[in-house]
Amino acid sequence: MSAVPEDIRRQVAATKTEIGPVAGRFAEVGEALENEIREVVELGPAAVPEVNFADIAAHAVPAEIPDLVRRRGCVMIRGVFSPGQAGEWNAELGRYVEDNNSLAQEKEKRGMDKYFGGLAAGQPQIFCVYWSRPQVAARQSEEMAAARKWLNRLWDFGGDNGAAVFDPDRECAYADRIRRRQPGDDTLGLSPHVDGGSVERWLDPGFRAVYDEALRGDWKKFNPFRAAHRPEAKETPSPAVCRMFRTYQGWTALTPQGPGDGTLRLVPVARGMAWLLLRALQDDIAADDLCGAQPGRALSVTPEFHAPLLRGLVPIPKAQPGDTIWWHPDVVHAVEDKHNGRGQSNVMYIGAAPDCGKNRAFLPEQLRCFLEGRSSPDFAPENYEADYPDRAVEADLSPLGRRQMGLDPWN
Repeated sequence: MSAVPEDIRRQVAATKTEIGPVAGRFAEVGEALENEIREVVELGPAAVPEVNFADIAAHAVPAEIPDLVRRRGCVMIRGVFSPGQAGEWNAELGRYVEDNNSLAQEKEKRGMDKYFGGLAAGQPQIFCVYWSRPQVAARQSEEMAAARKWLNRLWDFGGDNGAAVFDPDRECAYADRIRRRQPGDDTLGLSPHVDGGSVERWLDPGFRAVYDEALRGDWKKFNPFRAAHRPEAKETPSPAVCRMFRTYQGWTALTPQGPGDGTLRLVPVARGMAWLLLRALQDDIAADDLCGAQPGRALSVTPEFHAPLLRGLVPIPKAQPGDTIWWHPDVVHAVEDKHNGRGQSNVMYIGAAPDCGKNRAFLPEQLRCFLEGRSSPDFAPENYEADYPDRAVEADLSPLGRRQMGLDPWN
């Protein structure tokens, strides 16, 4: 792990001095967190709220669900796509990576990559493809649009000046990868972390505005679903950091998968970030340190510093093909170390990136990558798909997909 640059260490120390003592606040937040974690542990996977897509489409979601999602910071939406549709996409993706020799390309990359070098002999489980027809079709589908509209409207999307921070009913496409995890695989486990930035959560003015109530105001008023200032936050440029503002990270299940199948785990406590931020400001942490946070990386959540929060790490409920899982960008998540199930654990990573200035600014570069078959600009430039004859092209975009990609304006 690289050392934290000296200038950032100085910024950290200065920021801690500016914020001042927060031991009392941390104790209060910790007590509230302990109560939530206790409930999560008792519920296990059932702590993750569930809603049927049919209820979203019929505007008949049970009244208690929205507040529960805001409290848990996550939700599983059942049946966004039919099992048959998910199965067809899964089969087509299998042919896509096989016919185009993606497996060999990923293995070669692992042999050269300093991060994956120790895994060169293993079979890759994440495929860096972005423009297959199933991925493009799922992103631009009317079902996905309806699900994301409902999800985005769980946010308080009004800004301090009264104008909307983002349009909850319009989405910008964000190209991500696919996972095809084989039974027995033990190479893909991810330790608990939060994506979207690390040290900048304490240092960047945009992030500081987002978390001001947690750090210095009335922490009980800290609202993780308040959108004001979030698109203004600036992340440290890195392939590990998303440049778009996402209201949710998420994936779509292409195969059955649940606890033990090498899949997702969450700490379903939306306000857990308040505790994480304050934890790094306590007296047992060096003045120039933030519990080991590293610029340009995900924010690690470790037993050394964050054991009370990690007690709430639970597996998601069993997902069926066509189900989707969504989690707030501040929610701690991890991936099980080993796939102990019998079948493949396959997903398409598709999150929610609503229409706003920050996301629109990303679209032209992403569009060029799509048209040329290059890797998504948020990821390493392998550019495998430039030579794939069966990748999606402009003609595969629907009218909605064209707007989401920035090819056509919204009416």
